[in-house]
Amino acid sequence: MALEDRNEAWRDELRKSISGKERTSTPRVKMNELDAKIRARSYDEVNQGLTEEQARKEATRCMDCPNPTCMEGCPVGINIPGFIKNIERGEYVEAAKVLRQTSALPAVCGRVCPQEKQCESQCFYKLKLKKEPVAIGYLERFAADFERNSGKMEAPQTAPKNGIKVAAVGSGPAGLSFAGDMAKLGYEVTVFEALHEIGGVLKYGIPGFRLPNEIVDVEIDNLKKMGVKFEKNTIVGKTIGTKDLEAAGFKGLFVASGAGLPRFMNIKGENLIGIMSSNEYLTRVNLMRANTKESDTPVLRGKNVAVIGGGNTAMDSVRTALRLGAERAMLVYRRSEEEMPARLEEVHHAKEEGVEFMTLHNPIEYIGDEKGRVTTMRLQKMQLGEPDASGRRSPIAIEGGIIDVPVDVVIVSIGVSPNPIVPNSVAGLEVSAKGTIVVNDKLQSSIPTLFAGGDIVRGGATVILAMGDGRKAAAEMHKYLSGN
Repeated sequence: MALEDRNEAWRDELRKSISGKERTSTPRVKMNELDAKIRARSYDEVNQGLTEEQARKEATRCMDCPNPTCMEGCPVGINIPGFIKNIERGEYVEAAKVLRQTSALPAVCGRVCPQEKQCESQCFYKLKLKKEPVAIGYLERFAADFERNSGKMEAPQTAPKNGIKVAAVGSGPAGLSFAGDMAKLGYEVTVFEALHEIGGVLKYGIPGFRLPNEIVDVEIDNLKKMGVKFEKNTIVGKTIGTKDLEAAGFKGLFVASGAGLPRFMNIKGENLIGIMSSNEYLTRVNLMRANTKESDTPVLRGKNVAVIGGGNTAMDSVRTALRLGAERAMLVYRRSEEEMPARLEEVHHAKEEGVEFMTLHNPIEYIGDEKGRVTTMRLQKMQLGEPDASGRRSPIAIEGGIIDVPVDVVIVSIGVSPNPIVPNSVAGLEVSAKGTIVVNDKLQSSIPTLFAGGDIVRGGATVILAMGDGRKAAAEMHKYLSGN
């Protein structure tokens, strides 16, 4: 059957089966996943994507609201009804084109963005009908993946080159989003990356079973087709200074160097062998292939592995430990599971794979052997008290509630601090007490030609919030350089 006939048959079938109340009664689609027993020891991607039939049926749930509140929850302003209705019509490449009007990384966002806290939280179903929202993230992934596999992937159109050079520091989501938007506006864009691969946290921080590197590489190649240049192994503030960039003709600089400085708890024994940050652990595995026998920078593997923390990075770390052969992978978190900041999907996947959740426990000491290697973590049992300033109930130690648990590897994932290299190297740049670059509502710093966004401003953010900063900084820098 020809594609046009198949599409018309689909439409006829949908008109008969889904209209009015039937549309709203259709249950939300379920993501196809690898079996938990198989994937717990595999780096294959866990979520397998939707079939064409699943995607089109889910797309019919979208009410095409005259005032789409879902868009209000999207930091990059994707035309959500526009791309979803293209999926419903079977026009998948067109759906991807709608996504690329505002998003430089749709295949990435469809996999790792917390849609449940953003666009989907503002869906009509959620707000008005108190039902499960349209699976916007799943559909975004479907459209981006279809475009990539169809051979019809095209780079967005760009304006004629205006001869103005601008630079981005860092090739994570903020830097890439900025670069894409500035290239569309006709600027000559160069992205400087300190590491040997492009992608920032998308490459070193997120495991392949959640976001395969090849997905990131395709999105980066698309930016290259738009004219974006990339310089690897270049540390702005060390190997090259901002004054050097000015001398080279760059008229604007967007700092998106992230927050790669790990935090520790500063408790007794934390410097024992076998205790490391999640940044080091995930970077070695994801970027330096420490999960392979051929790696030049292998990472410690353990039978009893504990990860301290409750965010997405902690979840990525503990699930990685399973894949590296841990017999007991424990997640230690001082609050309750309900207060974990990690995505519900990641918590669900971790439990299915066999991760042991030790909530309401907090490390107070590590004990090692005569060789200086960690063997035991001492935990304080906690209970929830009154809410703190953030609204979460404060954890309080239970008197006498101390236990010892055998461990041979501990991964600390309790947060990160901003990368200090750029802030410390630019004279006259205003920096906060927390080390973040101070910006105004236009993301412009105390130095007019220097803009900043993502973790270096926020101290910690999601991929999509960083991308939103990149887009906003591009728009505001364009106004500034244009004299508006």
